[in-house]
Amino acid sequence: MKIKLFFTCSLTLLVAVISFGQNTQIRGFADVTAGYNKKATFGFDEQDLYITSAINDRVSFLGETVFKYDSISHSKFAISIERIIITYNLFGNHNLVLGKIHTPINYWNDSYHHGRVLFPTIDRPLLFSKNIIPLHTTGVGIEGRDLGKLRFGYNLFVGNGLGSDEVVDNDESKSITAAFHIKPLGRLQVGLSYYYDIISKGANLHSGMEMKEQINQHLISASIAQFGKKLEILTEATMALNHTDSTGTKNTLAGYAYAGYKIKEKYVPYLRYDNIQYQNGELFFTKNNIQSFVVGFRYEINYLAVIKIEYQQIKNEFGPSVNKINAQFAIGF
Repeated sequence: MKIKLFFTCSLTLLVAVISFGQNTQIRGFADVTAGYNKKATFGFDEQDLYITSAINDRVSFLGETVFKYDSISHSKFAISIERIIITYNLFGNHNLVLGKIHTPINYWNDSYHHGRVLFPTIDRPLLFSKNIIPLHTTGVGIEGRDLGKLRFGYNLFVGNGLGSDEVVDNDESKSITAAFHIKPLGRLQVGLSYYYDIISKGANLHSGMEMKEQINQHLISASIAQFGKKLEILTEATMALNHTDSTGTKNTLAGYAYAGYKIKEKYVPYLRYDNIQYQNGELFFTKNNIQSFVVGFRYEINYLAVIKIEYQQIKNEFGPSVNKINAQFAIGF
């Protein structure tokens, strides 16, 4: 009887593995780069390991781990857990989401993660490198997709704040993200979002800065995206309102506009303009008004292999202008 029960349980387990094992997929992304700014340089950005798995018809998992060069030590490579997400389908297109996510504050951060082959340009817009956008949030939330005739979508998320890590929050208050979008026509998407956080005095941020006083932060973002068969348009803007007792409320305006046009399905010339303007007295961001202009060309060998070449001019309020040429070969595997 015990032997029969053992074989019955083993057969049940084997059937379960066969039924759902094929729904676990491991993918990856990588890219190599070359650039010229007074001298030629070669390198690479990241190697991205991307795992998805359907546990059953309601529970799924997504994990993303990035291996990248550690610019601080100048001799080692760092491993970064970028996303760990468990999704539970509540009903229809409504899901419960738990874990570490890319904060759904704008189209780019919600759509393009660490696979450079998917980026329309070589790198992210400047508002990411200048830490205007909170890239990640660890917490819990709900989301909905493609609801009604307008294909309405939403994300409501509560999590640890910017001064915290993936395990412990530095403040009793939680960060709050509320994002909404509609897709009224074809591939057109219009979005609006709000983010709120309290960064406590003494908090150590990921950028290495220690807060000298408490900051209450409000971020309001809007985006318009249209990636058609020929024309590609993406424009986004964020207004950051940072309040401290000593300076009051200071605002920062950051945004970019991208446009590309596909020729014969594989060739895409494109432009991107970035602009970030800080208000005097800003304490949270490093005040350095900056503008950037990018003109580039993208050759899509297929959806998993892309070559891009760009010329970029960056004008800083403090410091000389930068003119550089960059090239990238990005793949998915």
